[in-house]
Amino acid sequence: MNSTKVIQPNCRVQFAAEDVAFVLSVLGARLGDSECLIRLLTDEDSRDQILDDPALLHALLERGGCLSVSSHFYFYVLVRSVFLRADIQDCSVADYVAEVLSEFASAEQTRCVVPGQQNPLDYFFEMLAALQTADERTAFHLRLHIGNHSLFLSGVFPERIRSRAERKGFPGLSYYESLGRSQFRAAGNHRLAPRYELSAILHTLSERFETTRRCLNDISDRLFSIGEADFAAARILRHSAI
Repeated sequence: MNSTKVIQPNCRVQFAAEDVAFVLSVLGARLGDSECLIRLLTDEDSRDQILDDPALLHALLERGGCLSVSSHFYFYVLVRSVFLRADIQDCSVADYVAEVLSEFASAEQTRCVVPGQQNPLDYFFEMLAALQTADERTAFHLRLHIGNHSLFLSGVFPERIRSRAERKGFPGLSYYESLGRSQFRAAGNHRLAPRYELSAILHTLSERFETTRRCLNDISDRLFSIGEADFAAARILRHSAI
């Protein structure tokens, strides 16, 4: 966790040239040339209609290893598709979760760096303890990080969490759900949440944490693998003990 960065729903404004080329390769016959597509993508309503086109999801799945798209585009289209099936209609919620996946795909980004602490906080119990003495801004960042991290771990690595719980007595999925739900709720109620336009998003994630976790389970099981999955899981899950 970068102590000065707040993850926001901005995947849709970070698409790269290769994303435009991909959309053209799939929908070009309907959308015209690249200049026309770029104009459409700069308009919020038309952009979201384009990104919801099922043909984009099908192309992402069918082309597999031949893909040349940004992580922002890839994760947004996948997350948005499973969220729609779960009746999570708000584009910004899918965008926020897609950005969490894009950020947390790097194991280093899952580490929690707190001002005044010499070393990153590697465990949830350390982060929760830090909340007791944190100033208002740091507490907001901590709650966001705990919520995001809980959703990422339980969404991407559910089987490993179940296995660790059964074999070694580590926390199970219900722990991650409870922790993530409570921290998203507290962050959504924080006075800084409106400044980042996150209040509604965080309340949705709190209220529907299990649903969003299951949506990410679906993506993890069937649609994609984040980097070297075994290595990433080993690195990241060691930070999840209470």
